[in-house]
Amino acid sequence: MAIPATAQDSQLTFMDQAGFALLRATGRGQLMQVLWIYEHPVDMDGLRRFHRNFGYGVYGRLIQRSPLPFGRHRWVSALGPATELDVAEPRPRSEVSDWFDERAQIPVDPEHGPGWHMGVLPMTDGSTAVSLVGSHYLADGVGGLQSVTEAVSGTRRDFGHPLPQVGSRFRGGLAELRGAVKHLPEAVRTVGVAARLGLQSRSETPASTTSARPATRRTGTDTRVVVPAVSVLVDLTQWDARAASLNGTSHSLVAGFAAKLGEHMGRKRADGTVTLVMALNARNLPDDTRANAMIFGSADIDPASVVTDLTDARGAVRQALQKAREEPDPVMQLLPLVPYVPRSALKRVVQQFLGSGADLPVSCSNMGDFPPAAACPDGTPAEYTLCRGVDQNVYRADLERAGGQLVLVVGRINGRISIDIVGYQVGVQNSKQRLRELAARTLAEFGLTGEIF
Repeated sequence: MAIPATAQDSQLTFMDQAGFALLRATGRGQLMQVLWIYEHPVDMDGLRRFHRNFGYGVYGRLIQRSPLPFGRHRWVSALGPATELDVAEPRPRSEVSDWFDERAQIPVDPEHGPGWHMGVLPMTDGSTAVSLVGSHYLADGVGGLQSVTEAVSGTRRDFGHPLPQVGSRFRGGLAELRGAVKHLPEAVRTVGVAARLGLQSRSETPASTTSARPATRRTGTDTRVVVPAVSVLVDLTQWDARAASLNGTSHSLVAGFAAKLGEHMGRKRADGTVTLVMALNARNLPDDTRANAMIFGSADIDPASVVTDLTDARGAVRQALQKAREEPDPVMQLLPLVPYVPRSALKRVVQQFLGSGADLPVSCSNMGDFPPAAACPDGTPAEYTLCRGVDQNVYRADLERAGGQLVLVVGRINGRISIDIVGYQVGVQNSKQRLRELAARTLAEFGLTGEIF
């Protein structure tokens, strides 16, 4: 079913342009990866149909830069499959995790394309793995799952973005100049906000900046790395029952699990808490053209208490979510400055926008219940459905300077909760096996059992 093109604003939001500018300044790309494992025979015709349908809506486009150095970028249409469906040679089931990692490192580019790609791995035991990787600068997790479910149903959404402009840059530049003049008062106001925030940050000395262990700048560590990633699957009945027994909910148990794992990975503050940064969905489905439609909340969780009682964690999460919705972070007002910032200076602006990393936060995106169709790329439910956030072009020196990384993406589907973990700890031998062991230890501390990929 094709949904006709509708008149949409093809100009990127400031948040989306900031993400793209950061990609070009650092080379480090953020991705969404959805993974399926079929134990029963897969319908290859169904997978090919899904592949044909996926490149519409938020993934049926690319970014075209403004002809002006300080202009606003725009979405341009790129409907349909971005690449051919890649069917690999059969491999043993024991190599499926490695194959997932390999697929996550195949380049995607939101400007030049391909913005996404899809692969299939037949396995020698008769099972089949499927990987879908897309640029986070085209869509966040909720937008990506919307595209997945629409591709399963055969819905092809066209936002009506223009075709890439290959004609007169002079004419386009004039239009962009008029737009830049229109937004100039907003940029001027933003300079005032930035000045006030800068003065405020100088006058404040957060406890976290004095308590957090600074990352050591190391030499000779500028090699590219693949950050270890594992997936934890727990039966929903067991998970919800354990949350209730600890006076919590599924959301607070996710927060408790993330905080405890963060403690094991050296991300605890001097006051004994672990800071969770939670991404909250702000997408107005189904016609929201934003790539990243999110707001962020922050909660400090005590990892010592969560294994016996989630009451405090539940309250902290509730308060953080309420504050995020009612009191947007004033630093978000800096985003209109992004088009005017030279690439060489963007990293410093990003540090002001995202913070210094002294809190060693744990990033946690709890996506709640997935639509049932998200498990059905071939039209039938896969036995395993996973969704994770991974990065490309990551350098060890950057990870070390940032004090490491811990990201969790969580969703509920097909009777299981999926906790997908990407983590790196400074000063240890990082590997998927070590991350699996820490995840298993954390599960056991909560009295839970599960499968870990």
